[in-house]
Amino acid sequence: MLKPLRSLALLCALAAPAAGLAQGQDTTLADIRQQLSVLYGDIQKLKSELNTTGAPSAAVGGNSALERLNAIESQLQGLTSKTEELEFRINRITTDGTNRIGDLEFRLCELEEGCDISQLGDTPSLGGVDSAAAVPTPAPAPSAEAGGPALAIGEKADFERASEALAQGDFQGAADKFAAYLQTYPGGALSSEALYKRGQALAGLGDNAAAARAYLDSFSGDPDGKVAAQALYELGQALAALGQVPDACVTLGEVGGRFPGDPAAAQAQTAMRALNCQ
Repeated sequence: MLKPLRSLALLCALAAPAAGLAQGQDTTLADIRQQLSVLYGDIQKLKSELNTTGAPSAAVGGNSALERLNAIESQLQGLTSKTEELEFRINRITTDGTNRIGDLEFRLCELEEGCDISQLGDTPSLGGVDSAAAVPTPAPAPSAEAGGPALAIGEKADFERASEALAQGDFQGAADKFAAYLQTYPGGALSSEALYKRGQALAGLGDNAAAARAYLDSFSGDPDGKVAAQALYELGQALAALGQVPDACVTLGEVGGRFPGDPAAAQAQTAMRALNCQ
């Protein structure tokens, strides 16, 4: 009896994101940002539920071995049910979030000159894993500076050359070098920072649509990383430069909510006042 009910609930949950995508033309980037904010809150709630309360487990009662075994079986069934419920909720949030990020990428492509929507491809699953697979949550990847994964031969040198071009104001050279770096070392330890700096170079060239895409890719690729807060702030600034002021305000507002102690949060507040954000 329970399996049909779970199957029905799963079908309903999978149908919900599809219905939301059908209305994508009627929504704005601000709507998507607000939905992602709700999604972020859901993820935080899930994290709190996964933390142990420290309370002792219930004692297994019973006078006979059979009674104790029955009690253990009952507790295991309860734990299995809770695990399945959490797995279902995590998969639903992952699927929904992936669809919303894909919609945002589609809208940015519409703003970016020369972007071919047909070449966007599938959006990687939120969190970097297939939501249908029962995979443990990975620990945050350590940075290259903190003894993380070893860099490929020449990777650090190529990154530093691109960074030097940016520091010298050679925006075109920096944009080209960071693009070459990202193509040569896909998924490298410095990819998010390279995307962020490429966004800075593109902004220096006045290509705000491409800069916004780079900042978005940097943030979504590592939302808790070294440059995540600054990338989100710069994304808001790029949207403002594109005339998408309501969307810029929503994005800038996210900076303080996600990174309250980061200097980017103060920068975002200043930018919001300049834009007269409500």
